[in-house]
Amino acid sequence: MSDTLPDRLSADPMSPYYDAALLERGVGVRFKGVDRNNVEEYCVSEKWVRLSVGATRDRKGRPLTIKLQGEVEPYFRDKPESA
Repeated sequence: MSDTLPDRLSADPMSPYYDAALLERGVGVRFKGVDRNNVEEYCVSEKWVRLSVGATRDRKGRPLTIKLQGEVEPYFRDKPESA
C-alpha cells in the first residue's frame, strides 16, 4: 500500500470516495492546525472538511455534518508496517 493519501476521502460507506483499507489503517486530519477526530469527509484540493455535529443523526441514521473551509492536512496515524 502506498504512503500517499487521496485528495478526497469519506467515512461514509455510501460515498464514492469511501476506502475501507485506508480507514482501517488509520487516517488523521489536521484542520487549521488542530487535530480533529470528528471528520466525516475531507478534500485537500478544495480545502474543506465535513465534521459531524455531536451525536445528532438524520432520518436515515447518518450523522449530521457541517462543511467548513480551511487548510486540510491528512496523515496516517500509525507508521506503515515494513515487510
